Amino acid sequence: MTQPRTRLTNAALLERSKHHMPLGVAENYRYWGDKETLFLESMKGCRLTDCEGRQFVDFRLGYGPIILGYRDERVDSAVIETIRSRGVTSGFSSQLDTEVIELLKSMCPNVDKMRFANSGTEAVMGAVRTARGFTGREKVIVVEGGFHGLYDEMMWRSDVERWEVGSEQDPEIIPFGAGLPVSTRALSEFVPLNDFEALSGVFERMGDEIAAVVLEPIMGNCGSISATPQYLQALRDTCDAHGSLLIIDEVKTGFRVGLGGAQEFYGIYADLTTYAKAMGNGYPVAAFGGRADVMDVIGQTRQSVVHGGTYTANLIAISAARATLDILKNTDAMETTHRVGGQIREVLSRVFDHHDIAHAFAGPD
Repeated sequence: MTQPRTRLTNAALLERSKHHMPLGVAENYRYWGDKETLFLESMKGCRLTDCEGRQFVDFRLGYGPIILGYRDERVDSAVIETIRSRGVTSGFSSQLDTEVIELLKSMCPNVDKMRFANSGTEAVMGAVRTARGFTGREKVIVVEGGFHGLYDEMMWRSDVERWEVGSEQDPEIIPFGAGLPVSTRALSEFVPLNDFEALSGVFERMGDEIAAVVLEPIMGNCGSISATPQYLQALRDTCDAHGSLLIIDEVKTGFRVGLGGAQEFYGIYADLTTYAKAMGNGYPVAAFGGRADVMDVIGQTRQSVVHGGTYTANLIAISAARATLDILKNTDAMETTHRVGGQIREVLSRVFDHHDIAHAFAGPD
């Protein structure tokens, strides 16, 4: 007979893992401290079960991609069928590539042409490189508070923790951590969200050097603080006036705020957009795209922008994206998401009120 497996505690697994990985985890954000770091056994729907058999409701849903719930059978079945009938990756194109982009374009009128990536970080890298190739410029304006992936030039931020509120001095711009070349800092300028004066000031100083402005219109890592419609329109108008591109990072908001993302909500459209997260319900798939004339700088001549990757548009990711986007478009999944979100806010508000905790909810609603 097979012997029952001995359950290890989270603490025991973390201690074992520390011999093999920094902090004992596969990436920094999974480390919650020696007493709180979890090791999971299974996930289903919105529930997690850890190695000790405890159950949790996951309000983060894997940092955002699990829009249909963990182990959605429709998506998983589509992936399994693709693996069985077609394989995983080949280094060649498939019909699925075009089918997914056609489906995405039916929801996102801001996209004419698109390329795939494996993560939000890669999508932003591709979009920024494309903007630089199209404009022939190098500098990028980043709106403070947004998160645009883990690559060097986007890993600088305003040090608001040590900033004196009300000070006339702007917060110092500091790196996220060690290992970032100081030279990458010179490629980016930072402006506060919804600050028209700061935006105008940067463009007055160096408008002919700015390749693009990059922002999350609703900041997922910053309490869902939102751009005002007036500010987003000012960004659009200012970019047009100076020949710069507007890149809207919809890695988190895409297919979540609405089928067409935050751009559908605002009615203001970018030159380039990045997608990931909800696009594949947990499978690693991302994309960037936009205006045809901008995207067409990607090519094979010496003057073209280079884009590629061994696992780009692998069949697992693409089949998951096709199934997920089809469900979001052709079922009541979006209505369910918004309804449940409202119910969660009501429950949390009652809990906070009961304990006399002052609170407010931010977001597009």
